[in-house]
Amino acid sequence: MKLTIIKILLLTLIIPSISTSHATSKEKNISKFIQQMHDKHRFNKKELKQVLDQAVHKKNIIKAISRPAESVMTWHRYRKIFLRQDRIQGGVDFWNANEKALNRAYKKYGIPPEIIVAIIGVETKYGGNTGSFRILDALYTLGFGYPKRSRFFKKELKHFLLLTRKEKLNPTIPTGSYAGAMGVPQFMPSSYREYAIDFDNDGKRDIWNNTTDTIGSVANYFAVHGWKKNSKDIAYLATTKGKKYKKVLHKKLKPKKTLKTILQHNVKIKPTINTAQKAKLTVFRQKDNDEFWVTFHNFYVITRYNISSLYAMAVFQLSEEIKTKKELDKLEDPL
Repeated sequence: MKLTIIKILLLTLIIPSISTSHATSKEKNISKFIQQMHDKHRFNKKELKQVLDQAVHKKNIIKAISRPAESVMTWHRYRKIFLRQDRIQGGVDFWNANEKALNRAYKKYGIPPEIIVAIIGVETKYGGNTGSFRILDALYTLGFGYPKRSRFFKKELKHFLLLTRKEKLNPTIPTGSYAGAMGVPQFMPSSYREYAIDFDNDGKRDIWNNTTDTIGSVANYFAVHGWKKNSKDIAYLATTKGKKYKKVLHKKLKPKKTLKTILQHNVKIKPTINTAQKAKLTVFRQKDNDEFWVTFHNFYVITRYNISSLYAMAVFQLSEEIKTKKELDKLEDPL
């Protein structure tokens, strides 16, 4: 009994010391970050410390990023989130309301309107849900409290502070996702700095409140990441026979084999298209069976927005549903 009591007493002494050590390490990392921002980007150290002192560590952010939907859901569950009638109709409404900007983006960048609309629909339901976390809290929490990816999120915090300085924004105000993605298209700060554009030429890049800038920025993002404007091949439903198809499966998202090679492994798709182009056989898990798709370069480009084949397929299928619904509405009401 005495030994147990002694152990408990020792633990009560050790635990605070561990906690203090962790806090000290965090404070050192923050101080180092502030010094780097001063040395490399001429931030005032006192002012930056005052900003970071207002950041709040959020445990629910750590919990959320530890279980993203793309890593825990199968396709039949993931699909149900986005392929809903309200999101399809919302896409048609968004397209109708922003047709001029979408057409201009297509003319300039070659990105189909339905793809841009679907991205915005998947990301924030057309601006209806842009996230309620302060960007400062999200990036602070993950940069200094999530060792697994702290380097990435400290870099994004750097970009966030740089963009708020340039755009003359109060860094304690902007809100977004638990991972620090911002605005209607959910750009990370680095993406905002590199790809956001002033598409209506009003002198500002606003992806929170300006739909025209949002559309142009998404189009620019895809164009820079290599969207092939003259290719209509994104993904086709496929059928397989036997087990030979397994030889052409691979985990990488980028197409590596020619379509001809894939078709030679007992894989079939309905349309007759150029078999010399690179393609990938992708498997999606439905409730009771596997579903096979042959995907192409532009499908891969969609994964540059979110590195997930589930995400890209949701965007693609939503885009097809929105386009079909819009065309049907036009036939029913040509005026």
